[in-house]
Amino acid sequence: MGLVLCVYLQCTCGDFMQNTVSIKENRDFTRLYKSGKFYSSDCLILYVRKNRLDHNRLGVTVSKKVGKAVVRNRVRRRIKESYREIESRISASYDFVVVARGKAAECDHKKIRSALIYLMRKAGLYNYEENTTSVD
Repeated sequence: MGLVLCVYLQCTCGDFMQNTVSIKENRDFTRLYKSGKFYSSDCLILYVRKNRLDHNRLGVTVSKKVGKAVVRNRVRRRIKESYREIESRISASYDFVVVARGKAAECDHKKIRSALIYLMRKAGLYNYEENTTSVD
């Protein structure tokens, strides 16, 4: 028999969502829908709930009303990238679910980012100064 060699690589190209974990369990989404507060803009809806962890958790929902798979994935990528850009300015220990409305397919990255900032400010979770200093 041959020898199997496992190699684990660590990505040094950039930290994607360094203080955030993805929400994947259906029960976590349902808990946020039922007991979380929500805030809405023209292209996004944000559900927020405090968690007992030391980091944030993010879930993104894009329904078939937004468009076909390519469009939905593009919207999902734009939402995650927008969140990543403002992550250092968001308070810790919260669960977030971002729901894309039908109009989100027409929104560019800049519009989605400004909508996400607007919703975080509306929820009182957006800080104008960064929480951590980045090392370049």
